[in-house]
Amino acid sequence: MEQRYDFIVVGSGIAGLSFALKVAHAGHSVCILTKKDRAESNTNYAQGGIAAVTSKGDDIERHVSDTMRAGDGLCDEEVVRAIVSAAPERVEELVQLGVDFTRLEDGRRSLGKEGGHTKRRVLHVKDVTGKAIEEALLDGIAKQGVTVLEHFFVIDLITSSKLRRRGLDVPGKEDRLLGLYALNVKSGEVETFRSQALVLATGGVGRVYQYTTNPSIATGDGVAMAYRAGVPVMNMEFVQFHPTTLYTKTDERFLITEAVRGEGAVLRDESGNTFMGRYHEQADLAPRDVVARAIDQEMKRSGAPHVWLDASPVGAEHFPERFPNVHQTCLRHGIDPRSDFIPVVPAAHYLGGGVQTNIDSSTSLRGLYACGEVACTGLHGANRLASNSLLEAIVMADKGVGAALDYLKESQEDETELPEWAEGDLSDSDERVVLSHNLDELKRALWDYVGIVRTTKRLERAQARIHNLAREINEYYWDAKVDVSLLELRNLVQVADLIVDCALQRKESRGLHYTLDFPERLDVPENVMATPLTFPEK
Repeated sequence: MEQRYDFIVVGSGIAGLSFALKVAHAGHSVCILTKKDRAESNTNYAQGGIAAVTSKGDDIERHVSDTMRAGDGLCDEEVVRAIVSAAPERVEELVQLGVDFTRLEDGRRSLGKEGGHTKRRVLHVKDVTGKAIEEALLDGIAKQGVTVLEHFFVIDLITSSKLRRRGLDVPGKEDRLLGLYALNVKSGEVETFRSQALVLATGGVGRVYQYTTNPSIATGDGVAMAYRAGVPVMNMEFVQFHPTTLYTKTDERFLITEAVRGEGAVLRDESGNTFMGRYHEQADLAPRDVVARAIDQEMKRSGAPHVWLDASPVGAEHFPERFPNVHQTCLRHGIDPRSDFIPVVPAAHYLGGGVQTNIDSSTSLRGLYACGEVACTGLHGANRLASNSLLEAIVMADKGVGAALDYLKESQEDETELPEWAEGDLSDSDERVVLSHNLDELKRALWDYVGIVRTTKRLERAQARIHNLAREINEYYWDAKVDVSLLELRNLVQVADLIVDCALQRKESRGLHYTLDFPERLDVPENVMATPLTFPEK
């Protein structure tokens, strides 16, 4: 039996929760589907804050300029202005929801400074900003009575064109969203959901790499399912590597927020010498792509497994108060950041590309919207300016609400019968051990061949491996009873193919995409669109 809602939101980060809260307030039935617990999202791990012009010493034009400069010539200036200009109002909405941004002793809001910013404009709640925002939004969701279904993994979107390809009679000629299939992880059953409007707010793709700051949920689900539905995906080659994550001897990486450098910390090489001044005029506060490449080059030059972050300039008394989460994590690893150098390395952090959207979060598929990291709006260009991500999420969610409400008013209820999910008959097979092996191979291929510095030969090697994995996983997907590990691997292989496909198309080095074969920038920058779908879908 299918479930019906006016709106379905896939994902429970800042973008999805913001959207759900506002459409629910407008009187509509809303269901949030999240594959883990509702509080598990990239938002929850965001340490830095939200970039917004809220002080007299700053202005919108400066924020626009900083964003455009970081984006390395590929930002959409109209989009940048629209999002940056809306920032102060959206921030005040968060305050009204109960987000208590850190204040100075004199009562003014504490503003951090991060790489690429020429002014202090990053509002924060110590170094747990994302968690504070997530909690406030979840509280608002509970009060509004929004349905939240935890442990539901959305498999694929149901569209009119998909049903027509299956020989079903669907009214009209245009392609539009009709609903989705989702795996109830606890019951193991696939359920059908019907909705005229759906928002993808599924976050990023960090788990496609061996080393990432992202939580386990960041498997590119939204990008993959949108692509399989025929929605354009763009600029996937722009994967941002955060320059400073805590180095450990395991695959796990803990983010050392850029705000630490904003408060005075400096990077040092194996011998203890500072080096960022050789790479950029802003030294340790250069844009992230510059810092990540500089660290990568220093490590390759010396053969060291990491560089050092010297946080002593922050001040022994100030550090635990300003960065309590970083402080406690370092202590648990036997490092006192007030006196010890912190070993740091880059790790995959943020997807600069994604599902192509308009300024109102709409996509080419009628009824489908996308906001947050899953979307590519034109704000970030070739490289995201620090702390513009949470800003983009709340602004684009707000703009998406207006567009989606208008769409609901003009669209008619579609009563086309949605077919039942076609389940495979292979279950609990010993072959499932292959999934973990394939996942490990995929992550290593992306890390080794599609990292901070690339070459055409490396990308082609990665592509060959990805295509072999895709054929194997797709065959298994058609035969097997689906579970989370299979669905996530299917999506990861899909987004890996999109990343490499876009990277091979870009014959220049720009922003987050640096290739030794094309070290110079082209005179006229262009967006890169992923090639049309080649692998069959269920």
